[in-house]
Order: sequence, then structure tokens, then C-alpha cells
Amino acid sequence: MTRRNADGAGGAGSAALFGEVLRHYREVALLTQEALAREIPCDRSQVAKIEAGTRVPSDQFAKRCDEVLDTGGVLTRMWGKIDWYPAAQHPDWFERRVEMEAVAVGLREYQEQVVPGLLQTAEYARAIFSRSATGDEVEERVRARLSRQPRFLSDDGPLYVAVLDESCLRTRVGSAEVMRDQCAHLLSIGRRPNIRIQVAPADHFEVVRPRQSMSLIELPDERWVYSESLDHSHFNNEPTAYARYSRTYDVLRADILSAHESAALISDVMEEYEQHGQLRAERGYLDQEQLQRRQRRQLHRNRPRYPRRRPRPGQQEP
Repeated sequence: MTRRNADGAGGAGSAALFGEVLRHYREVALLTQEALAREIPCDRSQVAKIEAGTRVPSDQFAKRCDEVLDTGGVLTRMWGKIDWYPAAQHPDWFERRVEMEAVAVGLREYQEQVVPGLLQTAEYARAIFSRSATGDEVEERVRARLSRQPRFLSDDGPLYVAVLDESCLRTRVGSAEVMRDQCAHLLSIGRRPNIRIQVAPADHFEVVRPRQSMSLIELPDERWVYSESLDHSHFNNEPTAYARYSRTYDVLRADILSAHESAALISDVMEEYEQHGQLRAERGYLDQEQLQRRQRRQLHRNRPRYPRRRPRPGQQEP
């Protein structure tokens, strides 16, 4: 099951059409993108991208827009009928994991270095895939990754717990702006009732962590331990293995920051990226000013010089 909305796969509409309808109701309400973003609440850039059809909204976003814009539920109904990720293609080695996520009743993950795919923004995923692919291949991979998210972001989504090593927040992926938006996304979805995000700080040396990133997947009738190595998936459903990793995971959660404390840390890291971005912008402005000054000095030096007429003795300058 690689589509987000199997029941609505044949429904009319598209991301671009959803964006046009959203823009129509926003303009009728005499709201700017920034004003609507404050009401949701979210970043103005998120509203702009959804209206442009380049970002997939959550069902909560659609419902909140219906409330703010008094649409009578039009956007929520559209959201349910649109197949946001038609025919998303996943790597063969990962397809089994995707099929499990489509029916999972619970998912617990521990991740190092990079944010888990289920929590990534489009820009963050794009920056990752741009390291090894180009053009349409990058966009196809981003689309496939994002296609896994809506089930977990829906109102009745399965329980999803993500423990992030602090390296996930500190490892730069893309620009400071990409990282800032990724942190903001973590804070936003971490408030959902079925999602908990906790951070294992780097300075908690006494904490016992799993040897590598891994997932504990609970299906209706079985449980699996999942891990990856390069381009290969590793599945283990031995009860003793699952019990061992589950115990390690639960002890880890108890020893690290709570979800509330983790949100505070993520917020601090987000502010650091925002300040870094502002410093870079200011430095760029100063560099431009210095360049313009050098160019003006160069023009002044290259300008032809004319000898100044000096008055002879006894003469006065006119």
C-alpha cells in the first residue's frame, strides 16, 4: 500500500487545486498569508508552499483553515479525497518496511545522526537525497518518503514514539534555514496526541543506547525489530530479540529528557540555527557593502585626472 489515501485514490483534485481553493478562501476573508499563519499557527512559508502546491498539508491544517476561514468544511473534505502521493515508488529493499507501516498499531524508533524519515520536512529530505541524486530522481525520492507520513499524522494515527540522539539535531543537513524549519516541524508534530519525541542529550554519558538506529514495529498479530545497513533492511521477529531491544528502549526513554524537556532543547537548537542564519545574512550584507566600497574606490582611482589650474603670482582665482 504505497498511496496515502486508498479510499480516495480515484477522487478528483490535486495539491495545486487544494492550494488554489485555500488561496481563494483566504483572500475572501481579507487575510494575508502571514495573518492566516498566525491563526493556524504555523510559519508563513508553510502557507505559501501549500498554496503553491509544493507542500502537503496535514489534516489538522485543513481543519484549522476551515475554522479560521469559515469554509463549511470544504478544505477538510478536499484533503480526504486527494491522493497526495500517487504511485509513490520505494526502493525494493525498503518496500517491506513501508507495508508494515501501513498496518502498524505502534512504532517506536531510536535514531542517530539524521532525523527519521517519518519526521522529516520536504526540504530536509531533499537536502539528504541531493547528496547522491539529481533532478527528477531527488523529487521522486522525496515524494516517496513523504508518502509514509500522513497515516501517522492523522487524528487516528498509530502510536509513534521517536527517541532522537542529539546528533540528529546537531548534524547539519542543508542550510541553517532547513535545520531551523526541521526543528520547528518536530515541535509542531510532537504536540500530536499519538506522537512523542524525546531527545537523548550528548552529555548524558551514563545512558545506555542501542548500538545503532533501530525500530520496534508492532503489527496487529506480530512484532518486529527493524534496522538498516547501507542499502539493506534487517528484520527480526524472534520474541527474545524483540523483548531485549524493547527493554533497552524503555530504559533509555526513562533515563533521558521527557517529551516536554526535549521540546525545550529542540527550541533552543532551533533558535541557534535562526541566529546563525541571521548572522550569515548580516555578514552577506556587510560583504556586499565592502565590495561596493572597493568598487567605488576602484572607479575613483581609474577616473581620469585633470590638472588644476593654479593662479600666477599676483592673480586671483575667479
